[in-house]
Amino acid sequence: MGWIIALIVGGVAGWLASMVMNRDASMGIFWNIVVGCVGSLIGNAISQSLGGPGGTVQAFSLTGLIIAFVGAVVLLAIVNLIQRGRVR
Repeated sequence: MGWIIALIVGGVAGWLASMVMNRDASMGIFWNIVVGCVGSLIGNAISQSLGGPGGTVQAFSLTGLIIAFVGAVVLLAIVNLIQRGRVR
């Protein structure tokens, strides 16, 4: 059940991040899930380094969604910087 929750939260976080970073038109549902899940790993690493909550959670939480969203935005900013030479 934890994997299903992780995929749903990853998809939502990736979709929200792609909307914020103006990449929604170029990404499908698969890439939104991938960006959200990888962004969740990045967000957890950032959160743990700042002394905040982190680690794996088996249930849905708003904090986990926010951390995944922040990580996905960071990931998309890095991708934009590499592809376009600018963050946005």
